[in-house]
Amino acid sequence: MKSNRERCIALAGVFQAAHLAAKIAEQGATESESMEASIQSLFKINADSAEDVYGGLRGIEPGLRLIQQQLGEKKSDAIMVTQYVIALLHLEGKLTKNRAMQEHIREGIQLADQRRDHFHLLHANIIAQLADIYSTSISTLKPRIMVQGDPLHLQNPDNVNRIRALLLAGIRSAMLWRQCGGSRWQIIFNRKNLAEEARRLLHIL
Repeated sequence: MKSNRERCIALAGVFQAAHLAAKIAEQGATESESMEASIQSLFKINADSAEDVYGGLRGIEPGLRLIQQQLGEKKSDAIMVTQYVIALLHLEGKLTKNRAMQEHIREGIQLADQRRDHFHLLHANIIAQLADIYSTSISTLKPRIMVQGDPLHLQNPDNVNRIRALLLAGIRSAMLWRQCGGSRWQIIFNRKNLAEEARRLLHIL
């Protein structure tokens, strides 16, 4: 059984990916460092720990803050982000039952990984390839995640690709959450412990 610390880190990854996707949809931009940590997690398949998936705790600082706010005493107004998180956890549950789709995603990420020899992680080509993986896999599952935002930003193909790539990263973190013993019941009944763990981890930073 994995520790509450590792579950908290994995859940922070889900919250962060959802938050960044929502921010791009609403504002057309987001923090590149946080986005890099989230996208990087897609390529960290055999990491030594949950923390290592994000390149250290600093990589998921926004996600940890969201857990502290959303699951703790002081709720923020990021209701949409929480809805995306619940949807990502639900879709990951469906993905675990679909071996063919898992293989399709794995092969797509391996191809994208090879292209990183020629392009940096957040290059439009890499992001577009990750977005395509999401479109041909997770996006076909029901119910689809309908990201809300400013139509001006959502009509920009680069923004759409970044949102889809981040949702794919959210699925990766949801998978890690489940592997660490996380479940939807944990979020309901263990919310105070998760919020307290997030506070502890933020204190370390």
